[in-house]
Amino acid sequence: MKHESKHSVGIVQTQTVRVVESDAPLRLKCGKDLGPIDVAYETYGQLNEQKDNAVLICHALSGNAHVAGYHSAADSKPGWWDVMIGPGKFIDTHKYFVICSNFLGGCSGTTGPSDVNPATGKPYGLDFPIITIEDTVLVQKRLLDKLGIGHLLAVVGGSMGGMQALQWSISYPEFVDAVVCAASTVRLNAQSIAFDAVGRNAILADPHFDKGQYYGHELPNRGLAIARMIGHITYLSEESMRQKFGRQLQAADKYNYDFNSEFSVETYLDYQGQAFIERFDANCYLYISKAMDYFDLPQEYGSLRQALSHSSCRFLVVSFSSDWLFTPRQSEEIIEALGAEGKEASYCNIYSPYGHDAFLLEVQTLGKLIAGFIDSTWHRTRTDQKVRCGPEIKHPCSKSFDHAKRIRVDYQLIDSLIEPDSRVLDLGCGDGELLSRLIQDKNVNAEGIELDEDLVVHCIQRGLSVIHRDIERGLEMYPNETFDYAVLSQTIQTLNHPQKVLTELHRVAKKVIVSFPNFGHWLCRSQLLLKGTSPQTKQLPFRWHNSPNRHFLSLKDYDRFCAELEIKVQRRIPLGKTTTLPVRIWPNLFASQAVYVTSKYGVSS
Repeated sequence: MKHESKHSVGIVQTQTVRVVESDAPLRLKCGKDLGPIDVAYETYGQLNEQKDNAVLICHALSGNAHVAGYHSAADSKPGWWDVMIGPGKFIDTHKYFVICSNFLGGCSGTTGPSDVNPATGKPYGLDFPIITIEDTVLVQKRLLDKLGIGHLLAVVGGSMGGMQALQWSISYPEFVDAVVCAASTVRLNAQSIAFDAVGRNAILADPHFDKGQYYGHELPNRGLAIARMIGHITYLSEESMRQKFGRQLQAADKYNYDFNSEFSVETYLDYQGQAFIERFDANCYLYISKAMDYFDLPQEYGSLRQALSHSSCRFLVVSFSSDWLFTPRQSEEIIEALGAEGKEASYCNIYSPYGHDAFLLEVQTLGKLIAGFIDSTWHRTRTDQKVRCGPEIKHPCSKSFDHAKRIRVDYQLIDSLIEPDSRVLDLGCGDGELLSRLIQDKNVNAEGIELDEDLVVHCIQRGLSVIHRDIERGLEMYPNETFDYAVLSQTIQTLNHPQKVLTELHRVAKKVIVSFPNFGHWLCRSQLLLKGTSPQTKQLPFRWHNSPNRHFLSLKDYDRFCAELEIKVQRRIPLGKTTTLPVRIWPNLFASQAVYVTSKYGVSS
């Protein structure tokens, strides 16, 4: 039978339930009451006996409750995120009970401006009260109460769905174990509000809008199509538009010298506008886009830190490199506030040419992040809470992982230097091996920072808290002495500005552990002296042209460096394969690498 597949949820049906009655209306954020309220929703998978496997999916502006599967055998397209949800997929319905509901104010079954106002017997139109993201989350909570779901393993959302996910963590902090916020923001910037305003004005200016009471008459399709076209431009990137369309003409070799659509990009936008008016309501567009404009966590709670201080769940924040609607910097704001509040959070900025739409298109990378994050969260809820790592993930075949595996040979010593139950920050954490070891062996509260995207994805798949960031940008999100230890393993020689990084590390951590390869080792010296070539050893396996190392330091260099920065060397541990005596007597000559434990002067050891 068509659409039957072991990886598909198959044929599904949208259901509707009343969550608010007329005689007990819901007080909205705007101060008005609304009732009754019906909610359209779909579910996939089964709620287990413990009722601890529920995952709520929150959709974006133009989405709906139909996130996976098909409504009939004749359907040509599945739900809007079918690639992500189903048996054996990234959000695995063999394991999880997945719920997705239509947004309050929507036009796909949940009460909105196109529904009948019981007070007048006519569609609400512009008499529908203004709604907010907070109102929608409140209605979603009412839906879950109706379904008998008393706890959520995770809330997952992209774009406007990410706003809902963040609001869930604040409105119901004890109800949610984990939040995934992809391609989203805590408040729209002026540019995004401007685009929304232009789209709404196109609808309001349509001659058929009739003050919102166009139902039963000719619809304001032209205005809605233009609003969609404007919105769709913001969903793409310059690179994706250049690659997909360029200046190509759609159906001719020469210009027509008229005002009809002739460039490929024009006809594409015409198609998007036409397809949208066939499934969406103009009033709903007005209300939902306004709800996005009003979403402003810093203003609502006094500051973003204050807003997120209410949360108690884990966070995964994801941005996309070419997204200029909700930029990576806006996602970093979230991560920095979470870090300042000591919340457990991971972040990855996925390289993608697809702009804002990447959260629907970069399925493999985003899927791995979400799957690893939710799976590790579920693993925690079903095992000892002290175990903060998920199941082991095999290394993918990549140069990044091979590099990490080869040079991180000092982990056992670093592990021995860290006290149990400490809070640890690992900078340049690689594949997360040291983080995992410390969590398992020492029960530490550990998090990492890593620049390589593949390694960040791998760490998050392992259930580790890792932030995708260049450490040379600074660690301003962490207050002074946030950590007991900061670890910089085999990384300092790769930095452009090691002085800046070391100073910052000694601000955020009481002790700093640094390891590096010793360029003063006898083998390095002999290769330079006898061969006249750049050294290549087991600790320095690179050739001059592909080495990540920018600085060539010895133990003596680092001793002098610490003295200049007024950093106290508490321990200096040279490591080498030769006998212990030469390494101890002449460490700068016979140690292949070294591990230092340092602190600011005045900090006791």
